[in-house]
Amino acid sequence: MIDSLKTRRSIRKYADKPVGEDLLRRLLAVAERTQTMGNMQLYSVVVTRDKEMKQRLAPAHFNQPMVTQAPVVLTVCADFNRTVRWAEQRNAVPGYDNFLSFLNAATDALLFTQTFCNLAEAEGLGICYLGTTLYMPSQIIDILQLPRLVMPVATLTVGWPDEHPEQTDRLPLDAMVHEEVYRDYSPADIDLYYKEKEALPENRHFVEINHKETLAQVFTDIRYNKKDNEAMSAGLLQALTQQGFLD
Repeated sequence: MIDSLKTRRSIRKYADKPVGEDLLRRLLAVAERTQTMGNMQLYSVVVTRDKEMKQRLAPAHFNQPMVTQAPVVLTVCADFNRTVRWAEQRNAVPGYDNFLSFLNAATDALLFTQTFCNLAEAEGLGICYLGTTLYMPSQIIDILQLPRLVMPVATLTVGWPDEHPEQTDRLPLDAMVHEEVYRDYSPADIDLYYKEKEALPENRHFVEINHKETLAQVFTDIRYNKKDNEAMSAGLLQALTQQGFLD
């Protein structure tokens, strides 16, 4: 497992080969053993194999081609609906229609998601984690008919790899690890930790073709800019209200 993690890469192109139902269910079952708050398993997984359903989901993920090409798309949801129904059916009074409950369920869902990714990649499957799930969640909610207290938080495309891309870069470990207390970053620290990333030919190319001075400007002005972040934040808050996690 350690070796597969050290060599892992996101796969966006898949062979025309199905992911067997037995294999998928075995991986999902083992992933259930991941950590979970209060042993409540506050998540659900929607499995999408149908071509038409994948086509309907694609616009919510900016029509990234792997959504329709992958044999399987998994939408992992923060889910308090099941727990609430259980509580009410057992003469208990739940109080999970709040933001803390969403965060707890989202944490559960993401822990499950990462465990599944590790297991699937160890079996030779290719995975791409779609960060677009929270950008336009209302579309996903409607398409997948998610009820109150169910919120999509992660999407995975899953299949047998048909490419072997280069690994993406990572910051040095010292950039993330703080001993005992959080130590804020000095200008010298930032220069040191981002030196290799900024020097990579592909990142220098991004700066050049986007007519920017620095790689940071590519991120702040183009890839993840303030205007888009605020608009998508408003959509996320609206979806959380719609699903009952916010007043």
